[in-house]
Amino acid sequence: MITDEEQQCDKELSRSGVIQQQVIESTGLSTWKDDPRNPYHWPPAKKNSIFFVLLMTILNSCIGSSLPSNGIPFITKEFGVGSQSQKALPNSCYLIGYVFGPLVWAPMSEQQGRRCLTIGTFFLFTIFTMACGLSRNWATLLVLRLLAGIFASGPIAVVTGVLADIFQDARTRGRAVALYMVATSFGPLLGPIISGFASPKLGWQWSFWIATMLAAATLLPLLFLPETHGKLLREKYHGPDSSAPQTRQKGDRRKYVKTVLLRPLHMLIFEPIVTASSAYLALVYGIFYMSFQAYPIIFQNIYKMSPGICGLAYLPIGAGCLLFLPVFWLYDNYLLHLERVGNTWYLKNREGCRRLPLACLGGPLFAASLFWLGWSASERIPFAAPMLAGVPFGFGFICIFIALLNVLTDSYEIYAASANAASSCSRSLLGTVLPLATTPMFTNLGVPGACSLLGGLSALMSVIPFIFIWKGKEIRQRSKFCNMLQEEKNRAQLG
Repeated sequence: MITDEEQQCDKELSRSGVIQQQVIESTGLSTWKDDPRNPYHWPPAKKNSIFFVLLMTILNSCIGSSLPSNGIPFITKEFGVGSQSQKALPNSCYLIGYVFGPLVWAPMSEQQGRRCLTIGTFFLFTIFTMACGLSRNWATLLVLRLLAGIFASGPIAVVTGVLADIFQDARTRGRAVALYMVATSFGPLLGPIISGFASPKLGWQWSFWIATMLAAATLLPLLFLPETHGKLLREKYHGPDSSAPQTRQKGDRRKYVKTVLLRPLHMLIFEPIVTASSAYLALVYGIFYMSFQAYPIIFQNIYKMSPGICGLAYLPIGAGCLLFLPVFWLYDNYLLHLERVGNTWYLKNREGCRRLPLACLGGPLFAASLFWLGWSASERIPFAAPMLAGVPFGFGFICIFIALLNVLTDSYEIYAASANAASSCSRSLLGTVLPLATTPMFTNLGVPGACSLLGGLSALMSVIPFIFIWKGKEIRQRSKFCNMLQEEKNRAQLG
């Protein structure tokens, strides 16, 4: 439970933005709002170029997460690895980096800035990706994959902060986040294609070297990335704020750090919205990464495809992710229309529920796609049938992600970073563990049985968005963090 000390610290944190604004106005630093060097006022071309370069870094990082997938048979043969359970380790070790990396990179970017951290972590990701291709044994490869994953998580941890730095309009920022989510979903689908074509003809090492070339090509424009953190830029151009509150005493700082670090765990255990959202996101994320072991079982074993052609089977998933973008933009325009006309449903549900209909659509589609995949994968049925199941799979996957991440952000606002950290760590852990069970599950249950089990679990979880729409207001009223947030809003309105 949340102690009185932690609650007081939370209130201090939530008030810090208001206090800082009062200090800024009293010292004349409010001119920063109108300063052309403020990232909010940068030309659209500059903002878009920054966003494009960041998307390329994200794409590279996510390609790395599944890069060895179709090269695993060649890697394990060279290193003499016979255990089926170990074959998922190159991907799983990389995803372990996704668990721990953001816990360091996100707060560091708030203190040291976005530019140096993004360039530094992406440079080291490039180096360790290249080193993977030089591995001489299995253990070395796994360690290098872990290090590559830790540094690959740097740009991913920073990108949402950069979007908040440069896009002031919430609608523009929301669309940018949608593109970012498509990049994080589409990137892993390219990894098996690279390893599928490179490994049989050039050797598995070339999978990593091709990825290194792509990363090096991205690193060049990344070197010109400007600093976007508004607070650091304001201090650079306007000087430090001498009227800001003094540094906390050691004891206070210890309580402060303890509260901030433990808050995600508190929310994961005691906040039903965070618990349910994290569980659902973790399941679909784990199933997404299970597909990188399941697809070779289906398309290489049943349909006798080569690793390269098997890699192309992931493209329908990418098509489903891309199909989401026009649907999202149409729905976004519809929400804007509801806001303008003062629609009762929108006004009642805009806090936490406005994007949930996307998950209500995507959840059943995601579950249905798994049944479709499992029961159409047969030598008697053309390969196109199970392959096309990837379209609703990709579409449903990203609908669920966008909707539930928005629920966490809209419900908790100033506590959203902690809510998202809880969600990120839990889903990365499941994304690491579930792929290890893929081969035993599909071997023992068969393709129809394994896909039906995963589809059934997904169908059960798909009721969560409907429950949030039905009882979301009551759940938030019983939430300690939501009540604390409402108290701060009421206090701010009273002056």
